[in-house]
Amino acid sequence: MIAARLHAVGDLRVAEEPDPGDPPPGWSSIAVTSVGICGSDLHWFTDGGIGENRIERPVVPGHEFAAVALTGPHVGRRVAVDPAIACRQCEMCRLGYENLCPTVRFAGHGTLDGAMQERLVWPDHLLHPLPDEVSDDAGALLEPLGVALHAVTVSHLRPRADVLVVGGGPIGALVVQVARRRGAARIFVTEPLEHRRATALRSGADAVFSDANGAEDVLEATGGRGVDVVVEIAGTDAAIATAVAAARPGARIALAGIPSQDDSAYPAAVARRKGLTFAMVRRMNDTYPRAIALAAGGLDLDQLVTERHPLAEAAKAFRLASERRGDKVVVSVSSSR
Repeated sequence: MIAARLHAVGDLRVAEEPDPGDPPPGWSSIAVTSVGICGSDLHWFTDGGIGENRIERPVVPGHEFAAVALTGPHVGRRVAVDPAIACRQCEMCRLGYENLCPTVRFAGHGTLDGAMQERLVWPDHLLHPLPDEVSDDAGALLEPLGVALHAVTVSHLRPRADVLVVGGGPIGALVVQVARRRGAARIFVTEPLEHRRATALRSGADAVFSDANGAEDVLEATGGRGVDVVVEIAGTDAAIATAVAAARPGARIALAGIPSQDDSAYPAAVARRKGLTFAMVRRMNDTYPRAIALAAGGLDLDQLVTERHPLAEAAKAFRLASERRGDKVVVSVSSSR
């Protein structure tokens, strides 16, 4: 079979590899159809890792993916694949927080190969059948939609709240759609790239601003009050500073962005005077059923896909995605139809 394996920064090689073999009990063999390239994938491609986690051995990237089950309880069906394999035995797992499992294994991270390959084996309970209304590409994008759902949950957004999304990439655009469905009054987005500001408007934002004076623009739009909730998706200190400046006193800031380095900084004096609450967003937690229902019910994931490339051109796809000229770049591995 064909697989794309990341050996070092910018060194993604497509080559023939052995088939994964027969799945163990409780696992299925799956044929990958579509893989989205995520911002965290780009950290591995351009930075060689995320925070303290670095490339220790060549790894197959890709954690946003859909497939067709070749064996197991869903044989013959199209499925979305949850990329996080939690232990299901530790305290966090027993409490219902599998996303906080300290020994979780994640597709394309560390020693667990991800989805940029034609076939792999995966636990049955992490395969979610897709309805006909949801395409293969949309099935792959259920993972970032799940992150958006979890981020909004962590933000404690209440109906009629004013919301700021800092970062208008694919997850930011999905946060806009989720926040609208949760009853947000006004949704603002700050984003440096013009085409992504346009995507945020199409996704339902009330107003979008560039990063240059983003906080000032939000404060002006809210009459100087600031917003009730901020969801930060950019992963930079400047983004956190915008969140702090634009938040009203007592607001809650959900930090979902992934920084290139292990440390982040924020304007502590202002945050303290405002009595802000910071909440960390760790991937997602049991969101696939809700994400599938939203996608089948009209939330448009396909409109976020701006480029598709075959698996043989995975390196090109990563390079183009790193330029951030569009929204979501997808690698098409095989066709389900």
